[in-house]
Amino acid sequence: MSEMEKYLRPTPAIDCDHPSIIEKARSLTADKDNAADKAISLFYFVRDEIKYNLWVNLDALEHYRASATLDRKEGFCIQKAVLLVALARAAGIPSKLHLADIRNHLASEKAVEMIGTNLFTYHGYTEMYLNDKWVKATPAFDLQTCQESRWIPVEFDGQHDAILHPRSVDGKPHIEYVLDRGPYDDLPIDEILNSFDKLYGLTAAREGWNKLVADEKARRMANQKSGA
Repeated sequence: MSEMEKYLRPTPAIDCDHPSIIEKARSLTADKDNAADKAISLFYFVRDEIKYNLWVNLDALEHYRASATLDRKEGFCIQKAVLLVALARAAGIPSKLHLADIRNHLASEKAVEMIGTNLFTYHGYTEMYLNDKWVKATPAFDLQTCQESRWIPVEFDGQHDAILHPRSVDGKPHIEYVLDRGPYDDLPIDEILNSFDKLYGLTAAREGWNKLVADEKARRMANQKSGA
């Protein structure tokens, strides 16, 4: 297998051969003439149609699988990045997952209280090979979330790196990149979960985390019913 071929193949998490991933990639790129335009279309779908939600299950590989995130229509940064990688590979664009530790100075009080810090280890984004170079694309925060939180949305033109902004719309410190963990051709699930446990103690707190996720789902369902 060549170096580039491994960034086109399916993996346990990046299931670019799944029928739903193939169908979605085709529908989003059918009228696009080149790889950059295809990548732009895929990026904005994942950014805005897959809603950002930190309160999801994250303690097993099945929760990170691209086809599962596509079906769920929501996820946090790693899950959304994995989905974008899968869609890009399905569209014939070599793609990889890139991971880094970031500090979110505007993280919600609930998130900081739950994990005990505003340092988010193994933040995920995507890199796609376009016009003979690797280009970063970060689809984590959807436009609605950005507008409600007064965060600057990440825009992607298929040519330049698109990463999270260091400051908010109001000029407040927002995202600080702390440690670059590098690119991966597949999701290093054991590495990620070990880091989560070391930093956040999620193994011991798993029951509490999963209860919080369930409570959040129930709250959202109740809000939807009341607004119907």
